[in-house]
Amino acid sequence: MGAEQYRPPLFSVAPMMEWTDKHYRTVARIISKHAWLYTEMLAAETIVYQQGNLDRFLAFPSEQHPIVLQIGGNNLDNIAKATQLANAYGFDEINLNCGCPSAKVAGHGCFGARLMLDPKFVSEAMSVIAANTDVPVSVKCRIGVDDHDSYNELCDFIYKVSSLSPTKHFIIHSRKAMLNGISPADNRRIPPLKYEYYYALLRDFPDLRFTINGGIDCVDEVNAALREGAHGVMVGRAAYNNLWNTLAHVDSAVYGEPSSGLTRRQVLEQYQVYGDAVLGTYGNNRPNMRELIRVH
Repeated sequence: MGAEQYRPPLFSVAPMMEWTDKHYRTVARIISKHAWLYTEMLAAETIVYQQGNLDRFLAFPSEQHPIVLQIGGNNLDNIAKATQLANAYGFDEINLNCGCPSAKVAGHGCFGARLMLDPKFVSEAMSVIAANTDVPVSVKCRIGVDDHDSYNELCDFIYKVSSLSPTKHFIIHSRKAMLNGISPADNRRIPPLKYEYYYALLRDFPDLRFTINGGIDCVDEVNAALREGAHGVMVGRAAYNNLWNTLAHVDSAVYGEPSSGLTRRQVLEQYQVYGDAVLGTYGNNRPNMRELIRVH
């Protein structure tokens, strides 16, 4: 799908490991009907090797649309098979993770943010994903990795991936990734935000679409970015640290649509109905109090 037809979501909730599971997404969707939601990152190998248990990883209630599947991996065959297997579940978009800096992913796993050092492979992976699905595809990346953090190097990555594959949408986390063993939490805190890189991409790649991510904490900041020309805005930590105050205003303030009008008590009551319905369905992966605490 060309960039001239594709429009990134104005507002999306970032994929976050141990947070954006189906239970979190349920309460998020109760609060906001228009925010785009992402799965946690799923390794392509997990999808391929868990074919007998795919519902646990990929199934979601229809109410969670629009929803994006984020996958990670460094094996083209597994990425292709994972995409094929995911098609049956009806995701609205498939995204490739090129930004996770954790030692497990970017270190031993050799994917995530480390893929930014190999734009040729990323273009091949995106071509494989696009060839095996009919929904839009996108890349989520950082602005650089370790010492490979100049704007020219970021442009080289964007140019190669977009010119060698059908990729027209990039979600840009406006910090570089540090792969020297610091924690993912420190990778969200220590590298400075460089929003100027993001806005320069809008200027230098007018035929592509870019979503800004990183350090955006409230709906007012979302709208400020959109006024500055951002094609879309992705919010991460604020969407779980301050779930109610972030998502309750998205529909009206960002999309110009009526909000749900639900009180916090009504949100909790609806979530309780969901929890009772799925209790025990997913083994240890059951609804817990984490989401409820964030609402309350």
